[in-house]
Amino acid sequence: MNIDTKLPKVGTTIFSVMSQLALDHRAVNLGQGFPDFEPPQSLREALARAMAEGKNQYAPGIGTAALREQIAIKTQRLYGRRVDSATEITVTSGATEALFCAIAATVRSGEEVIVFDPAYDSYEPAIELQGARAVHIPLTVPSFAIDWQRVRDAITPKTRMILINSPHNPSGAVLSADDLEILAGLTRDTDIVVLSDEVYEHIVYDGCRHESVLRHPELAERSIVVSSFGKTYHCTGWKVGYAIAPAALSAEFRKVHQYLTFCTFHPAQAAFAQIMANDPAHYLELPDFYQAKRDRFRALLAPSRLKLLDVPGGYFQLVDYSAIRDEDDLAFARWLVEQGGVAGIPLTPFYEKPPGTRLLRLCFAKSDATMTAAAERLCRL
Repeated sequence: MNIDTKLPKVGTTIFSVMSQLALDHRAVNLGQGFPDFEPPQSLREALARAMAEGKNQYAPGIGTAALREQIAIKTQRLYGRRVDSATEITVTSGATEALFCAIAATVRSGEEVIVFDPAYDSYEPAIELQGARAVHIPLTVPSFAIDWQRVRDAITPKTRMILINSPHNPSGAVLSADDLEILAGLTRDTDIVVLSDEVYEHIVYDGCRHESVLRHPELAERSIVVSSFGKTYHCTGWKVGYAIAPAALSAEFRKVHQYLTFCTFHPAQAAFAQIMANDPAHYLELPDFYQAKRDRFRALLAPSRLKLLDVPGGYFQLVDYSAIRDEDDLAFARWLVEQGGVAGIPLTPFYEKPPGTRLLRLCFAKSDATMTAAAERLCRL
């Protein structure tokens, strides 16, 4: 049988490739973005209680009422926006599902979605599956800021969506209130939807606050905001996220969600609702928790020949390896696993047109022992 693939540019994700290489060579894995420490004990206990209490069957498709109510409380507390838990919040099976649902629900064949490179690798396949086209705009290096004039020039009558990501993966760059004001001006009096990937919303450093589009009343009325419990509570394997959008957009979003996963892991929803009600300090303390890891990792790498880029947010450190080897990042990432014993993520797979920079992404959402082991190897290069 002849199969005409719908995604001819898609192969095995770079995260899977590098993680397998790390296993094959017994390398310290700083590639895939997951913690190697456990979620809060209270959260794990709440999960066990939920299962023991019989919450093991389908949850409501849009998420349990208790969890949606807690999300609404958090949204008003942090961003000053009152959202309706019944019509504007949808719990999803991870943030990636939420991103897909948002694109599938609003983008039609022949339309265009503006994305910013380096872009998370799930964005473009979701766009292409709708018969639409991703319009790639590179971020400026090394600040990874948005060139808003290029955005203005890229907007056409076909532009249906602008997809932003702050804090940004892989660079850690964050959008400012001024950035959001410019975006509001560019989309004003249009039908453009803003999809805001904010999965690292609680991981912003040096006393800065996260500028969610939910803080901006005009943008919030045309936006779908995606968040992740996995990133916030150190449990990426539970695959629970959510989307916040105005009722009309949420209604379209839910039409896709109900036929994609229908509902999300019930015991985890009960556990998250409990911990959000009983321990809201957890996400408020997350910036300090990860800033300590960021600063420790940077101090460990200071004696190395790697140049460390600034990390305003997220839990990834970009390093310039040009003083060690002069080769492209794909080749260097493989060499580093095989010869250096450390796995990182090259940036090339996240570009339409790679700029040829000598940068690698390293994850510091790791235990002290893991960071120390990796740094010892990197400092020997």
